[in-house]
Amino acid sequence: MFENRTTYRSQHQKKGLVSFEITVKETNLNIQAQTDLSDNAIQAALIYRNFIENYIHKFPAFATALSPLPQPFLAPAIVIDMIEAGKRANVGPMAAVAGAMAQYVGEDLLALSNEVVVENGGDIFIKSDSETIFSIYAGNSPLSMTTGILVEKQKDPFGMCTSSGTLGHSKSFGRADAASVIADSCALADASATALCNMVQKSSDIEKAIHAGKQIQGIQGIVIIKEKHIGLWGDLKLVRLSPESTTLITPDKR
Repeated sequence: MFENRTTYRSQHQKKGLVSFEITVKETNLNIQAQTDLSDNAIQAALIYRNFIENYIHKFPAFATALSPLPQPFLAPAIVIDMIEAGKRANVGPMAAVAGAMAQYVGEDLLALSNEVVVENGGDIFIKSDSETIFSIYAGNSPLSMTTGILVEKQKDPFGMCTSSGTLGHSKSFGRADAASVIADSCALADASATALCNMVQKSSDIEKAIHAGKQIQGIQGIVIIKEKHIGLWGDLKLVRLSPESTTLITPDKR
């Protein structure tokens, strides 16, 4: 999780939006919208957590699988999306849980606010009327927080998720300092970031991981950092950091 959550959340404020934070059980979301929608966000988070928890109660393998599961005949939409994201990225469905929660809460709030940013453990669902510059925190890498990744304004919401094999406490099979994925689905971005991070043991694995990521339908961009090496692909570009417009991404290790 975050070694510097307060710093992160103070630096990723979008101009003109109100920032607020909610906590529902283990889910802690930092949200930006045109007004304070805390009550609506709490209600949405409760609904989607309950969907996931109830499904796990009926099918415990959903919580522990490290490889894709078959699509169920009947399940809540958030569960189906997590399973589909895991299938595309070739990981278990829980690799998409943080991104899926951010996405589903964010989509509900878009009925009340034209712009929404929902951050969940370093995974972000975003609908913005302006370009966004992300600075990726990559631990001890000399590239950490030194270069911005600019994503142009997009008509539709998208997800930006980051996984790390060298930060945090969650299970990881890789050693990337940061593997970030931009996708049209936040659940898919989360699962794919986990998968690509797992592929990187050393800097020479970056090219292989990016090639694999390019094959996942729905991915728009990839950034992988390992020590002093960085690999990029897709609809993004490197820029000089501007503190006033930076969204700092601190990866949750998976």
